[in-house]
Amino acid sequence: MKQLIVISFLAFSLFACNNAKEANVLDSKKEFFLPPATTYNYTEIDSVKLFYRAAGNKSNPTIVLLHGYPTSSHSYRNLIPMLATHYHVIAPDNLGSGYSTHLDPNTTDYSFDLLADYTEKLINKLQVKNYIMYMQDFGAPVGYRMMMKNPKRIEALIVQNANAYLDGLTPKRQAFFRTAQKDTTQEKHDFLYSITGEDAIINKQYLFDLDSTNRNIQSPDAWTHDLAFLTSKKDREIQVQLFKDYNTNLLSYPKWQKMLKDNQPKTLITWGKKDLKFNYKGAEAYLRDLPKAELHLLDAGHFAAEEKTSEIAKLILEFLAKHKIE
Repeated sequence: MKQLIVISFLAFSLFACNNAKEANVLDSKKEFFLPPATTYNYTEIDSVKLFYRAAGNKSNPTIVLLHGYPTSSHSYRNLIPMLATHYHVIAPDNLGSGYSTHLDPNTTDYSFDLLADYTEKLINKLQVKNYIMYMQDFGAPVGYRMMMKNPKRIEALIVQNANAYLDGLTPKRQAFFRTAQKDTTQEKHDFLYSITGEDAIINKQYLFDLDSTNRNIQSPDAWTHDLAFLTSKKDREIQVQLFKDYNTNLLSYPKWQKMLKDNQPKTLITWGKKDLKFNYKGAEAYLRDLPKAELHLLDAGHFAAEEKTSEIAKLILEFLAKHKIE
């Protein structure tokens, strides 16, 4: 009986040892597929600090991720490691957003010209010559201003719920931006200020276009992070100034469209079709000037990168590989 126990124990030990070796081999193979670490960085530009996330090998082509309202580079926290397996990724926080310096809006006039200027200086300081540009929401007016200066610098465009056509805005939405710029009454200012508050950020931004089938996909981490940077009157006034400046983008749409038509950048459009603020007609409108663009309407809302991260990453990697940008 003792001999049987010993034999059984030795057999079990040998089996366990072999399994452990196999597990080690598998673990080492899995290690190869792990994404590179994301780093969290500051750089000084004109006496202010700009924050950016970065990941991936710098010798690979660079993807610059430009965020929207009311977010920061935090909105790309899940997308970055998926792209960084093949690309060098940079995701900055706009001046006045996230961890970047929030200059006092009483002494600084916030505009999309200002945001684009600082973002471009950041990219230049990081010695990135050409890059792939991903834009969402506010990212479009920042990105297109940068692109207008040197269109050939952009190796490819990735457009995610980022408007450049009036088609994507209902008449009511267009009127909202026009009056935000032209109506200088205190009543209008107070209204704009109110939509930078907690309830509006959660229910009018993140949950506005989500239904019961996809509402649980949206992480509350997103708005919790955003609201942490919208706690003071100063922080909220920065966003109010940008709302007031937004109509300059609508007025710039014809120039941006001509630039796209003249330069024909390789373009991937991944648009959340449930977006009620920037509707899917704005995605389809790109095809008028970019007939070779690749369009995907996703079962998602305004923050599609939060809801469909893996799907968007796969589309980006396949698109860039197809166009041999690797």
